[in-house]
Amino acid sequence: MRFVVSDWSRNSLLKVVVVLFVLFVVGLWLTNIALYFGHMDLSAESVRTYYLGDEEHFLEPRSFRSMVEVAHYHLFAMGMLLMTLTHLMLFVPLSIRVKVWLIVVPFASAVLDEGAGWLVRFGSPSFAWLKVAGFLSLEGSLAVLIGTCLWSVFAGSNAAWAGQDEDDDDDES
Repeated sequence: MRFVVSDWSRNSLLKVVVVLFVLFVVGLWLTNIALYFGHMDLSAESVRTYYLGDEEHFLEPRSFRSMVEVAHYHLFAMGMLLMTLTHLMLFVPLSIRVKVWLIVVPFASAVLDEGAGWLVRFGSPSFAWLKVAGFLSLEGSLAVLIGTCLWSVFAGSNAAWAGQDEDDDDDES
């Protein structure tokens, strides 16, 4: 692993790959926001209406099948995205403690975001605030990962890369 970390700071093509990947992630991030606000807003009531329907506006509740279809794609795609983004965090010149947060929070946020809709639909409408919290924490953590990736490519000093904290050696065995 040390080869990859030290090579990363000098490898221009690897930096290009990371920046281009991050640009695609920015597109995903923006379209995710647009999709969310196309169905709901940041109020618990809008979340309840989306998942439970609204007779007054002739909106059907979300069906089990439609929720399984969405979950099927989201779980795989979000898992792959987060695995890739958080894997990049292993190579940024930050402390292990910060890296742990940069890895755990996005995964927990994604689980909360996906699971909260199920809780609203098949548990209790009172879980609607969890969907809003999950969405905000996922989008916020993705923004931090995007920013950290770009910072590490453009502003991370070569000295910081070469002398990455020695605690990382424990992770390489």
